[in-house]
Amino acid sequence: MTSHDLRATNLTLGYADTDIVSDLDVEIPDGRITVIVGANACGKSTLLRGLARLLRPRGGEVILDGKSVQDMRSIEVAKVLGLLPQSPVAPDGISVGDLVGRGRYPHQGWFRRWSAEDDEAVAAALEATGTTELEHRNIAELSGGQRQRVWVAMALAQDTDLLLLDEPTTFLDINHQVELLDLLTDLNRQSGKTVVIVLHDLNLACRYADHIIAMKKGAILAEGAPRDVIDAAVVTEVFGLACDVVPDPVSDTPMIVPRGRHHARPAVLEALG
Repeated sequence: MTSHDLRATNLTLGYADTDIVSDLDVEIPDGRITVIVGANACGKSTLLRGLARLLRPRGGEVILDGKSVQDMRSIEVAKVLGLLPQSPVAPDGISVGDLVGRGRYPHQGWFRRWSAEDDEAVAAALEATGTTELEHRNIAELSGGQRQRVWVAMALAQDTDLLLLDEPTTFLDINHQVELLDLLTDLNRQSGKTVVIVLHDLNLACRYADHIIAMKKGAILAEGAPRDVIDAAVVTEVFGLACDVVPDPVSDTPMIVPRGRHHARPAVLEALG
């Protein structure tokens, strides 16, 4: 994989008359897994859309390898940066194989025809996401979880050095959530692919992230390695949640234990040993 520089400076993003992200600076660590977390409507998805050139900045800019993404052609960005948006929409009547194949469009160009390399990329993406048996099915016939894995396959088929995914575990059961995050970790470790993920599950975010970005009201409240920045005070500030933070018994990363009103704190801590 080629090294890439993706950053935003003084970035302001919004919709209609409302700014969602204001005057934000962020740098995505190259070759690492970055997870963006925060409460609903804090600006996570808006930031991802801005980084992916889907949302034009109202102020500041997004820089990819020294160039403003707004000055780059769409196909130029798509060859480097792949995106899975939050609520993708498939064309009516399209099959799984055809949808995943659309991930190869940035590699086609005017004179390049579909090749054996494209077939291999699609087949590998289907296999990696466990959707090979669905290749000839209509996307409309699938369950929500199956569709989500197919969309991930399309993003993988694009075969970019940077991969941005907005809530890719939506509709997936816990087994498929872990399988998907394991797959993204494999891609990162084996090929050096830079991965940026928006996640709601804070414990999975802490377990899989090399770098975590915690957002509140369009700003970055904390960022760094999960062990360095995630504690009870940060979780309470970001999510408004009273909790304890203890070591995850599997990964030794921070694990958030919500207190709630119906469970005594001492009993929770005793149960954790």
